[in-house]
Amino acid sequence: MATWLVTGGAGFIGGNFVLEAVRAGVRVVNLDALTYAGNLDTLAPLDGNPRHVFVHGDIGDRALVAALLAEHRPDAIVNFAAESHVDRSIDGPAAFVTTNVVGTLALLECARDYWRDSPAGERGDFRFLHVSTDEVYGSLGDTGAFTEETPFAPNSPYSASKAASDHLVRAFHHTFGLPVLTTNCSNNYGPYQFPEKLIPLVIHKALHGEPLPVYGDGLNVRDWLYVGDHCAAIRCVLEAGRVGETYNVGGDSERQNIEVVRAICALLDARRPRAGGAPRESQVTYVKDRPGHDRRYAIDASKLKRELGWAPTVDFEAGIARTVDWYLDNPAWVAKVLDGSYRLERIGQGA
Repeated sequence: MATWLVTGGAGFIGGNFVLEAVRAGVRVVNLDALTYAGNLDTLAPLDGNPRHVFVHGDIGDRALVAALLAEHRPDAIVNFAAESHVDRSIDGPAAFVTTNVVGTLALLECARDYWRDSPAGERGDFRFLHVSTDEVYGSLGDTGAFTEETPFAPNSPYSASKAASDHLVRAFHHTFGLPVLTTNCSNNYGPYQFPEKLIPLVIHKALHGEPLPVYGDGLNVRDWLYVGDHCAAIRCVLEAGRVGETYNVGGDSERQNIEVVRAICALLDARRPRAGGAPRESQVTYVKDRPGHDRRYAIDASKLKRELGWAPTVDFEAGIARTVDWYLDNPAWVAKVLDGSYRLERIGQGA
């Protein structure tokens, strides 16, 4: 039985990844600091499962990480742990540097020492997979797509901190020989996403008759990736990716933000019509744009498709319908998340 140390495994993408990995027979040691976006309710299906070991702790705690590595002898580390919301990085960049840069460095140093000290037979199979974002590449014009060769040009404190962590991962491979892999993904969506992000925020506000805030003109473009497809890509890279390489992961689903909002409104109108039948698109409210808002992201995932045979299986129409249905079916999960520390207010407007 494979054992993986997964960091940030109570968050959105990490939680989905852990659920699927344990179901597939992997033993997961799940290290999460349980900051505002970490949620043990996401992991409730694994209660009592001996293949899931949850540890409340920080990737920056070298003593804890070293002890977990020594005790559980994982075959791989999969690093999801990160502060990830651009708006929050505008209000408080330091937390992003602390977790995404300093924390990743601590984790890399522990991984390097564990790998170096492992028996030769284990050393060759060990992998450190770092999960990152397409935002490190900056902003695109109307055409083109990010490839693994695109120079980094981060435009927010969040993306700058992730770019720094990507560089550290690369440096630990080239300097120390640590067998690393990096994935850079486009915008994820799906079950268990904290409702500060566009899709769950719009679902919640639309259901409660509130204004649906759309930044700027609503024409910013993102490539949308269903979280289940992303998790499958990570497993594929972990099992067969070439050491030292980066793989871009995209959903082949570019949509303007306003198109995403309209799609959610249409689905909710069909499933939960408003009293009187007024369309929820009438709740759309254009608001002042976010500072430094990148215009367009698009991922070229042809390397991953060509080398490892992965391709997205859920198109946007199917994925957004699944996502809306999940939030409609799980109001208790949302209610517990919105416990008073976050009330869907706007953040990240800058000075």
